[in-house]
Amino acid sequence: MTRILVYTSPARGHLYPIVPTLLQLQARGHTIALRTLSADVARMSELGFAAAAIDPAVEALQADDFKGRTPIARLRRAVDTFTARAPFELEDVRRAITEESPGALLIDANSWGASTIAEASGLPWAHWMPYLLPLPSRGAPPWGPGLKPGRGPVVAARDHLLGAVIRRTFNRAGVPPLNAVRARAGVPPVRDTVALFTRSPLMLYLTAGAMEYDRPDWPDSIRMVGPGLWEPDGQTAPEWLDDGDQRPLVLVTISSEFQDDARLVATALEALRDEPVRVVATTLDTDPATFDVPDNARVERFLPHGPLLDRAACVVCHGGMGITQKALARGVPVCIVPFGRDQLETARRVELAEAGTRLPAQRLNPSRLRAAVRQAMDRAAGARRMAEAFERAGGAGAAADAFESLLRSPSHV
Repeated sequence: MTRILVYTSPARGHLYPIVPTLLQLQARGHTIALRTLSADVARMSELGFAAAAIDPAVEALQADDFKGRTPIARLRRAVDTFTARAPFELEDVRRAITEESPGALLIDANSWGASTIAEASGLPWAHWMPYLLPLPSRGAPPWGPGLKPGRGPVVAARDHLLGAVIRRTFNRAGVPPLNAVRARAGVPPVRDTVALFTRSPLMLYLTAGAMEYDRPDWPDSIRMVGPGLWEPDGQTAPEWLDDGDQRPLVLVTISSEFQDDARLVATALEALRDEPVRVVATTLDTDPATFDVPDNARVERFLPHGPLLDRAACVVCHGGMGITQKALARGVPVCIVPFGRDQLETARRVELAEAGTRLPAQRLNPSRLRAAVRQAMDRAAGARRMAEAFERAGGAGAAADAFESLLRSPSHV
């Protein structure tokens, strides 16, 4: 059996989706040595992993993409964060390899420095990607703005021109600092930031084909295995949840990483105050006392989402892949108001699959949100189709199978 060093970026939205795969690998006899955000070390240790914190310098570099004024500006700020973390990640993983003597590596695709040292290590290694993969392909719109796909010369010209602008923006920001880190690791430079996502022998892509466009020119190393769905133990329903209220439940939630999206909660409370629904909202870092809470709503900083999703008729959210795929895996339609990052792409895919609705953040107001929620609640059939697609993808078992196949490949045996 193999000791596997696993390295995550400082985000629960990247850690939690890979946990089911790690548990599956551990159950098969492999040892998991995990480096992750400090606040979750104890929780991960309780699962049996040899867990330790990533370098505090990495954790200190928090995403600030919400400060960008346009989708492209926000994505560029995200690239700046990944490249700023990269030198610290490189040394952090180098130390971890010395300390743990692993036989294989599993690296968060957002940890660019960790990926670089993994490539240089000579060990079998793989990426995992918990959000929609930003790799271009023939016939699909450029990743980022959440464009609607189409055909014809006008759409082709749009995709070509905008795709060139997006990639040039990313590459100007990302390629020079990234190649400086790659030079320190002794691996060849790259000409394009998205090339990082094809450097690993295996990419565990934590979604299913129903959430993705047709990608005939993507490499075989990319394996769609379905979403990683995990929440900490103790996900019991609060007593008040089963108080006999028969109205459909609408869960409203925002990003687990600060994104300045609390106005989604405020707007949803106003939009749904006179609707025949029961609203439960979670706000995390935003004080619930700052909201005007109507009689049909309850607002808490944190509630376990599992029990709420089991009873929900709709989820109103920012479109993070974690909450979106958790809802769809239960056949619950979603109303997405994307604020940035991968969320514009997630919202578009959900809309096209008729598993929910999409409302751009710049158009957010109570009347539009109310209409979007009503429409989403009529799309439960599409959400159930998505749940079936997730199930067919195989989940943690399929991911563990793929990783073990990598370990058995001739180049690593």
